[in-house]
Amino acid sequence: MHYILAMDQGTTSSRAIVFDDDVRIHAIAQQEYRQLYPQPGWVEHDPQNIWQSQLAVAQQALVKAGITARDVTAIGITNQRETTLLWDRHTGEPIGNAIVWQDRRTADFCAQLKSQHGQLFRKRTGLLLDPYFSATKLAWLLDHYEGTRKRAENGELAFGTVDTWLLWNLTRGKMHVTDVTNASRTLLFDIHRNRWDDELLDVFNIPAQVLPQVYASSADYGYTAPDLFGASILIGSVAGDQQAALFGQACHAPGMVKNTYGTGCFMLMQTGEHACESQHGLLTTSAAQLDKQPVFALEGSVFICGAVIQWLRDSLSIIKNSAEIETLATSVPDSGGVYFVPAFTGLGSPHWDPHARGAIFGLTRGTTHAHIARAALEAIGYQSAELLLAMQKDAALPIKELRVDGGAAVNNLLMQHQADLLGVPVVRPRIIETTALGTAYLAGLTAGIWNSIEEIAEHWQTDRIFEPMISRDEAAQSMFNWSRVVRGCNPWGRD
Repeated sequence: MHYILAMDQGTTSSRAIVFDDDVRIHAIAQQEYRQLYPQPGWVEHDPQNIWQSQLAVAQQALVKAGITARDVTAIGITNQRETTLLWDRHTGEPIGNAIVWQDRRTADFCAQLKSQHGQLFRKRTGLLLDPYFSATKLAWLLDHYEGTRKRAENGELAFGTVDTWLLWNLTRGKMHVTDVTNASRTLLFDIHRNRWDDELLDVFNIPAQVLPQVYASSADYGYTAPDLFGASILIGSVAGDQQAALFGQACHAPGMVKNTYGTGCFMLMQTGEHACESQHGLLTTSAAQLDKQPVFALEGSVFICGAVIQWLRDSLSIIKNSAEIETLATSVPDSGGVYFVPAFTGLGSPHWDPHARGAIFGLTRGTTHAHIARAALEAIGYQSAELLLAMQKDAALPIKELRVDGGAAVNNLLMQHQADLLGVPVVRPRIIETTALGTAYLAGLTAGIWNSIEEIAEHWQTDRIFEPMISRDEAAQSMFNWSRVVRGCNPWGRD
C-alpha cells in the first residue's frame, strides 16, 4: 500500500491528511492559528506560526495513521494563495509578518496603477490590479522595512507565497521554488509564456533576485530534511488550494466547474488550453499543470464565505461552533426579509470593490439570531451564484452541474439554496476534502502511484445531488433583490 501525506495550509488553520492509493483517508490532523488584524482592512499571519503549525499537524497525522515517514511515498502541498512572505536567505528569518490575501492595505496603490497599467496586467496575468494579489503586498514590504529593497537587489532576501515558505523550511533552504498555479496569482507571471515577466516587475520595482523558480504542479520538489519526520520524504506536488480542488474534483474537461466553500468561496471552470478572457469580472488563471503545457481556468473569488460563520461564532457569539449554524438557520422558514452582505474585506468577483464594507439589511423588531444566521448562509449562495452566472456569460461552454467541496459544503440548507439559485444540480462528492485530495493526486502522479488523469477520475464518487426546487422566475427575483443590497454596501467604505 502507498501512502501520501497531503499538507493543506489554509487561511485559518493548518491541516494534514494521510491518503492511501485507494483514496481512503487514514488520518486527519488540524490546528487553528492566530489571525492578526493590526488595522482595519489589514490581515496578517505570523510566518513561524504557519510553519510550526503545519509541521506539527503533519507529524500528528503520521502518528494517528500508525505509519512512519518510511511508509510515505510522497508529500503534496496545497496552500492559501496570494499570501505574501519575505525572508532572509541566510538565516531564514521573516521580514515582518505575512500579508494575507484578504488584506486591503494596498487598495489606493492599485487604484493609482490601474489607469496606466490595468490592461497590461490583464493581458499578461489574467488578473486585475487588486490588493488581493501578491505583487502589491511584496512592494509594500520592500518599501516599509528599512534597507529591505537594497538587500533584495543584492540577493539576500527570498520572496514566496505560503507554498514556497513551506518548501524552504521542509528542505532547510535547499528549495526556493513555487508552482505555476501560485505564480499565476502574483501579478508578476505571464501565464501564456509560463515565466516571470520583467516588464511587470519593473512596474512594482521588484528585483527579480527575490523570485523563486517555477515548476509544474506535479513535479519533483526535492526531499524533506530527514530530522523533520525521521526520514526524508519526496515532495511530489505543489498547487494553490483552488487549483488543487479543481484537480481533486476530477474537473479535467473544459466546461467542468467546481466551487470550494472555505474561508472564502472560489469557483473555477476548467477551460483547457484556452485562456478565456473574462468580460464579466472573473479572472483567467493557470490550472494545475502536469508538464510545461499551460492549462487554464476561469475563476471567481468571494472573499468571505466560511469566515462569516466564524464571525457569527467569535464576534457575535450567536453560535458556539460552526456546525450549529444549520440547525439555527433551519429553525425559521426563511430569512424574514433579512439580507447579509459580508463584505468585511471588500467585494471580490464580479464587483472588485475594495472599499465596500459589510452590511445587514431588512432588520425589523421581529428579526432574531436565526434570521441573521439564515441570511449569512444565503449570502454565501448568492455570492457564488453571481460567479456562475458570470461564467455562463463568458464561456461558450454548457454548464451541466456544479461540483462542490470545502467545509461549508456539508451544509444541506446552503447546498439546496445554491441549486435553487443556479438552476443546475449541485453535486457533493463522497470526499469533500478535495483540496488536499487534489495535491495528493498530483504527488501520486509524480511518484508513479497513478499513471493518468483518467485513472484518477475513476476514484471520484457522488455523495448527494441537490436538484433545483424553485422556478427560474423566483430565482431571478432573489438575485435581483441581492444585487440591490450589494449596491448599498459601497458608501460604508468611502470617506
